[in-house]
Amino acid sequence: MPTALVAIADGSEDIETVSIIDVLRRAEIDVTVASVMPGRPQVTAARGTRIEADMLIDACRDQLFDAIALPGGMPGAETLGNCDMLMDMAREQLDAGRVLGAICAAPAVALEPSGLLARKRVTCYPAFAERISSGTWLDEPVVRDGQLITSQGPGTAIAFGLALVGALVSAESAEQIGQQMLAA
Repeated sequence: MPTALVAIADGSEDIETVSIIDVLRRAEIDVTVASVMPGRPQVTAARGTRIEADMLIDACRDQLFDAIALPGGMPGAETLGNCDMLMDMAREQLDAGRVLGAICAAPAVALEPSGLLARKRVTCYPAFAERISSGTWLDEPVVRDGQLITSQGPGTAIAFGLALVGALVSAESAEQIGQQMLAA
């Protein structure tokens, strides 16, 4: 069974966070939700939704995941980007050829400052496009460049989740789940 880590923080975008978790679990991917908030598994998302993580990020440090996904939302994406442990895990993820996903503000404010978008085709929330300096920004809902998958925002969260499923399981599985969700 494929595994995925979804990292969250206070201010993570509600729809993106829950959509990623939901779509991955529909594909029977073993999802671990990890808070980067020091000593606190519960976060308050950008719109006030309280989300209880499975564990804290430090408990995940020595685990390997087939995918790591970062929701956007502010200031959540900045908090994720400021978590050195998570950014080290993200770097190791790409270096090992495993899937790394980020949506909305997260590509621009978490991955770009950590040098993880260099020479990659990416997307993010359009208002953050000017922050992409090491990669090439594309105005598309979801962009995949190798094992890096990026997406634009809340309205593209299900498509982003399905792209992750496609990378982790199969295109057929992603299509079937999309049809079941009336998203395809």
